[in-house]
Amino acid sequence: MQIMLNTILPFFAIINNFTMTLLFLYYIFPTVLLLALIRKYRESKWGKCNNNIQLDGKTVIITGANSGIGFEVAKELASRKASVILACRTLTKAKETCVTIQQNIKEAVLVPMELDLASLKSIKKFSDEIKKNYKEIHILINNAGVSYPSSTRLETADNFEIHFGVNYLGHFYLTNLLLDELNISSGKSRVVVVASSLHERGEINLDNLNNEKLTSKNLYANSKLANIYFTQELARRTKDKNINVYACCPGWVYTGLFRYTIRWYHFFVVAPVAFFFMRSSGQGAQTPIYCATEPKLENETGLLYRDCKLYDSKAIFYDSISTKLWVKTEEMIKDALKVK
Repeated sequence: MQIMLNTILPFFAIINNFTMTLLFLYYIFPTVLLLALIRKYRESKWGKCNNNIQLDGKTVIITGANSGIGFEVAKELASRKASVILACRTLTKAKETCVTIQQNIKEAVLVPMELDLASLKSIKKFSDEIKKNYKEIHILINNAGVSYPSSTRLETADNFEIHFGVNYLGHFYLTNLLLDELNISSGKSRVVVVASSLHERGEINLDNLNNEKLTSKNLYANSKLANIYFTQELARRTKDKNINVYACCPGWVYTGLFRYTIRWYHFFVVAPVAFFFMRSSGQGAQTPIYCATEPKLENETGLLYRDCKLYDSKAIFYDSISTKLWVKTEEMIKDALKVK
């Protein structure tokens, strides 16, 4: 009996291995290949910045340059010979990022600086340092952002709701402080505002911008809608200056932005969808890079881009709201500075 078992078992093992091989060849492999092809097809629609414009002699500021999209943009523009100022929440992160980039781009000109967009004082200090050391800023990329659960109200150092304060108001204040440096004497500078298609779910309540009434739910979307209104109004106010303004959506990108809102069990639901729709940081950086460098955009300003082309937003924009939002924001900043 033992001899028979020793003879039969290897035979069954061979059959089993053969069956598994057939299963893989006829079902699993074609399925994996099909999924990979679908992913590649979707990637081909995301757009890529194909120009090779060099930025010798150009000075670039990128907020939130230590990770995600900001890091990829900083790396790319540094490779194009721009002098890149990495404006990060802590100087340590900025310095570490400079070291990382220079390991791959030896000739990169990188300047680490501290900028906490949750603090008007930090923003003013940063802008004063820029004014002292630079006469012109050629590209400003307002990239940094935060996202927290709507159930938790967090505030900036100046008591602004964190999404409104960092994603929108901080960049509003920074950009306005640097308008003279952006109004360069030759050519045109560019201000790139990294927004999101989630702005289509946002709302602007001029009587509750700081969400003090705790009525707004999608605070991140609200801040991104405010960013686009800011882009449109800034474009109107700088039409006689040498400044072009662009808003862009990088797509759904795998970064640490939503680390506070994503729970471990969400991955089981999100993973299948993410495989087809989620971009890497490098892929998400393509449209911001495009807006910062593409020559074809020289005569465009105040528009929204996604996938390296114009994006037709589902949102309806009103000039009256952008003007009132601008004025209201200026008042809020003025009041906050008085308190300090």
